[in-house]
Order: sequence, then structure tokens, then C-alpha cells
Amino acid sequence: MYNKKFVFSAACLGMLLFGIVLISLGSILPTITTKFGLNELSIGTLASILPLGILAGSLVFGPIVDRYGYKNLLIICSLLVFTGLEGIAFAESFFILQISILFIGFGGGVINGGTNALVADISTAEKGASLSYLGVFFGIGALGMPAILGLLSESFSQSNIISGIGFFVLIPIIFFIIIKFPVPKQLQGFPIKEGLSLIKESVLLLFGFILFFESGMEGVINNWTTTYLIKELNVNPENALFALSCFVAGMTITRLLLGSILKKLPSYVVMFICLGIAFIGIMILIYTSSYAVAISGLILLGIGLAAGFPLTLGYVGDIYSNLSGTAFSIVLAISLIGNMLVNYLVGLVAHTYGIKQFTTLFIICIVFMSILLSVVIIRLKRIVNQKNIKIGSL
Repeated sequence: MYNKKFVFSAACLGMLLFGIVLISLGSILPTITTKFGLNELSIGTLASILPLGILAGSLVFGPIVDRYGYKNLLIICSLLVFTGLEGIAFAESFFILQISILFIGFGGGVINGGTNALVADISTAEKGASLSYLGVFFGIGALGMPAILGLLSESFSQSNIISGIGFFVLIPIIFFIIIKFPVPKQLQGFPIKEGLSLIKESVLLLFGFILFFESGMEGVINNWTTTYLIKELNVNPENALFALSCFVAGMTITRLLLGSILKKLPSYVVMFICLGIAFIGIMILIYTSSYAVAISGLILLGIGLAAGFPLTLGYVGDIYSNLSGTAFSIVLAISLIGNMLVNYLVGLVAHTYGIKQFTTLFIICIVFMSILLSVVIIRLKRIVNQKNIKIGSL
């Protein structure tokens, strides 16, 4: 029998690793750009490799954890993250850099999906709140990467710092090996027909496309903020990393508070409020030329984007609990496609019209998310009324 606290702790360690993975490229992008002489199109292509790896990991993890459980997959993919970080630290060719980013992307994709599905499985109460607390550890990992680079960059080379962060990954691996995890949900074999039928679920697809735009916005902030601040506001790289940390801090603190907020407001109301805050944050970035004001905009963006993933995945976990891993795979795969497409589109827009125009894409994403969320909530309420079932926070 597994210990719920130990398993939740393991999931939190895994999500911390994913925070490191997702922020890694944005943190080192200015240095990589200089080292390899990259232009905007090359940066856009490189930025798409990370979500490509995460997409691949997101696609495969669900059926595997539903059939075989979480333990071995988390161990293997954490080792991939370790290998990828060491590769990034010492890459002397652009090809090795690309492969290393793909490694940490794939490992991170499995870890992200696996830990979210794991917490949804072991949570008997409000899944959205539990997933929000899990998301706090994403923020810790994401905050730690640029903060450590900024603090230690004067004393150590960036390669040595990244290598040291890579060796930190070995600690969660040891913990994964020691503890027991829940048994697989499909011990008698994966129900292929039932799993494939999820692809036709319109509500599940709507949730996926909400996260399509959410992931796209998060990816743009993670990968392009430092470049934007350096080029448009003439900020030095260290201050640009600090600004990125402020965005992640806003997101992390908000996720920590979501558990209390969800006791008073339904999840979808919180999501609409957060989208409004994100809109204010992007408007600040559009009209400011001040570094200090830009930081306030990034903090608001962090607050505004905090609710999207945990609350959406909370709904998915409630509705598709029998095949939660597979359902998470589908929505996370859709979200990562959005991350790749929006990141690549930003590269094209930046190359043609300038990096500042990424703010226009942000507004488009917020509008589409609001429309999709309205549609899916109407459908969910109809399902609840027709079938007399209960869905958390609805």
C-alpha cells in the first residue's frame, strides 16, 4: 500500500523538475544566441524543439501509466532530464544542443503529465486545488533556474551552473526508487477501444484547446521575455532574468492561494477572473517603456496564467477518472501543439515585424480562451443537469 503523503511529495519533486525543464531554454537563450550566432528564425526553431519533446512525452505517458503505473516511467524520464541538462551545459555543436533540449523536453513531458495524473488519481476531494498546490512546485523549479543563473553567473560559468542543476535531478530519482506508487488502474490490460473513444469526446477536446492557447502564452513568456526586454527596453541579461522570475513568482504565489480561493468561488469563475488579469498585464507590456512597469505587467501575467492548467486538469480528472492518464495525455498533447505553433509564429512575427508584436498574439489567445471556456462550461452544466452527476467546482 502506498503512502499518500509520500506519493504527493514525489509528484511535487517531479513537477519541480518540470519547472526547471520548461524555463531552461528561456533562461539561457541570450547566451546561446551569442554563442551560436542565432537569428530570430533560428531561435524560433530552437524554441519549438522543447515543446516538441514535451509533446512526444505527453502523448506516450497516459496509456503507459494507466496500464503499468507511474514508478518506472518517472525514473527513466528523470534520467533523460539529467542527461539533457548535462548535454546543454557542455554542448559544442548546435546539433548536440538540439538533441539535449529534445531529451529534457521528452522527459519533462512525461514527468509533467505523469505527476498531474498521479495527483488527480490520489485526490479524493477538490482535484483543482490539489493540482494548484502541485503547480506551486513547478514555480519553485522555474524560479530556481533563472535565480541560480543570475546569482552565480559572476562566480561560475553558465555551463558549470547548468551541470550542477542537472546533478540535483538525481535526488528525486532516488526518492522515486525508494517509495511505493499506486497500482495501475488497468491491471488486466489497457482498454484500447475505450481509450481511443476519448479522442471523440467534444468536452475533452474543448479543454485541450483551452490549454492550447494557455500553453502557447506560457511558452512565449518563458522563451521570449528575456529577448524582448533586452532588445526593446535595453535591459541587461541579469535584469531580464529577474523579470522572468517575477512572472513565475506571480504564478507560483497565486497557485498557492488558489486552494483557499476555490472554497469561495467555482473554478470557471476563477479562470475568467485570471484571464482578465492576464489581459491587463499584456496591455501594460504593450504601452510601457519602463523596466519597472514591465515587471508589474509580467507579475500580472503570472497571476493571470496561474489557474489555467491546474483547474482545467481538475475538471478532466473529475470527468475521466477511469482513464485519467490517457485523458491527460490528450489534453496535454493538444496544449503542447499550441505551445509549438505559437512559439514558431512569434519567431516569424519577430523576424518580420519586431519582437514587440508578440503582444498582439497574446490578446488573440486570451480572446479564444474566453470563448472556449464559455462554451465548455455551458456544455458541462447541461451534462450535469441531464445525467444528474456532480463535477467538482461547477
